[in-house]
Amino acid sequence: MLTITAIPAFNDNYFWIVRQADSNFAYVVDPGVAQPVIDYILAHDLILAGVLITHKHADHVGGIQGLQDFYQNSLPVYGPKAEGIAGITHEIIDERTLCLPHLEANVEIIPVPGHTLGHHAYLIEDAIFCGDTLFSVGCGRIFEGSAAQMLASLTKLASLPAHCKIYCAHEYTQSNINFALTVTPNNPNLLQYASWVAKARADNIPSLPSFLSTELAVNPFLRCHTYEVKTAVASQFNTEINDELQTFTLLRKWKDNF
Repeated sequence: MLTITAIPAFNDNYFWIVRQADSNFAYVVDPGVAQPVIDYILAHDLILAGVLITHKHADHVGGIQGLQDFYQNSLPVYGPKAEGIAGITHEIIDERTLCLPHLEANVEIIPVPGHTLGHHAYLIEDAIFCGDTLFSVGCGRIFEGSAAQMLASLTKLASLPAHCKIYCAHEYTQSNINFALTVTPNNPNLLQYASWVAKARADNIPSLPSFLSTELAVNPFLRCHTYEVKTAVASQFNTEINDELQTFTLLRKWKDNF
């Protein structure tokens, strides 16, 4: 069984600490800065065993050098070769699984291009570390890939077991809910989730992880095949919708300008 803990950083980032529940060896996912990770590891008597990187953006990789400096360049750092990230010691090219020391479960590597072209997600047991691809009630902006690539990546994640938990990298849930309520204001699942998230955030509790089953019910970007989302998008853009990709493309455009 995994123990997973969020380290809040910057305005809305989470760095995820991952370890077996009975182990003091831990990994960190997407450390954008080193010091909060070092502080957490020391405060909890843990040993940092390595780093997992989803993609190249600075708020996900900015802590690599600081961690290597602190640990005297002894840390294995795993990440996608295609992203060209300085400090990666174990480049992932075509591998589909990683076997990491001190983790009992293999890590499944899931390429999810869209936000960036080389973006990876990692599935460990029932935990999905998806960086900036899938957010709770939202998805990442498309900086390098195409809408078709991002939709395919989200569809890939949506096909995982519904009990999986979504560990994305940002606390965007409330702002995403505000947009989703504009798209599907009468979605009872969304209204219930919005109430729960508002209370959690008021108590300074992370809204993450989210369950994939929840996202399938409330996230408009995972519901572009539904009549409800299609008709909302058609109305917003005063156009006829022909397919799911058109719905997704326009929905992303709507969110970009929201």
